[in-house]
Amino acid sequence: MECVSLPPFSRVAICGGTHGNEMSGVYMVREMQKQKVDKFGSFSITAVISNPRAVEACKRYIDTDLNRCFTRALLSAPITDGTPYELRRAQELNAQLGPKGSHEAMDLVCDLHNTTANTGLCLISYSFDWIGLHLYKYMQKKITSAPIRFFLLDMPFSEAYSQESLGKHGVSIEVGPQPHGVVRADIFNLMKEAVDQTLEWVQSFNSGTTFEGGDVEVYTLEKSIDYPRNPETHEITAAIHPQLQDNDFSLLRPGDPIFMSFAGETINYEGKELHPFFVNECAYYEKKIAFHLARKITVNIPSLSVKMD
Repeated sequence: MECVSLPPFSRVAICGGTHGNEMSGVYMVREMQKQKVDKFGSFSITAVISNPRAVEACKRYIDTDLNRCFTRALLSAPITDGTPYELRRAQELNAQLGPKGSHEAMDLVCDLHNTTANTGLCLISYSFDWIGLHLYKYMQKKITSAPIRFFLLDMPFSEAYSQESLGKHGVSIEVGPQPHGVVRADIFNLMKEAVDQTLEWVQSFNSGTTFEGGDVEVYTLEKSIDYPRNPETHEITAAIHPQLQDNDFSLLRPGDPIFMSFAGETINYEGKELHPFFVNECAYYEKKIAFHLARKITVNIPSLSVKMD
């Protein structure tokens, strides 16, 4: 695969509080704003609290999930009196960090998230962008304090729904486990290490370092599993089994226990071997998701260098 050359990055956005109760990103951005961090080496930094009303209320969102509001269709939707707050805010962020798909967009948007699931450090990005995968490859060598994984979203650019898709390039940094509305020092420090390494990578890239390509292992979504439910009331009738709890990205085999009913019965997995993640994520109860299931695949990425004038 031939080496890919891209222009240097001049503007990077670090965003926290897209979900208002995911506190590591909130406090990181607040600290960056307090310290007036607006430059790193050869590029500028914009630190953004993405959903200020949700942060103030310490809620995931006010009207609807902001991190599902960044498709091209929603960003171009007319604003009316009945428009949800988060959709209004998404269009404001698009004006500040984008416009999405334009030459004026931020070179890199880095969105910070927490999960109650035991994911460790997980980077999330889209299959149309090599930058996230190169950041992942770089961090694998630099960060040894926690496991690092990469969740690859495979969809057209126009349908990319999360905030990092506003930039020319983007990555979401997801760190857990951490309860919502709480900040843990170890989780905060792991997120800070990931942000610091992201900024170091950008500076090295701008300075002319060629980053070698090669094979990387990533996870791609296969399907989502709901909790067992009462067919009449639709209330859940079981919890995540203790053998699955906190075992995100492990290999799940047919016959492995996945739920324990409130009557004490074990419910086993039926299906092909896959990897569960976002297991028992608090915010996914309303989405009727107990966990996602992913395939682990190998992706070959090209070498990457800066395009000099």
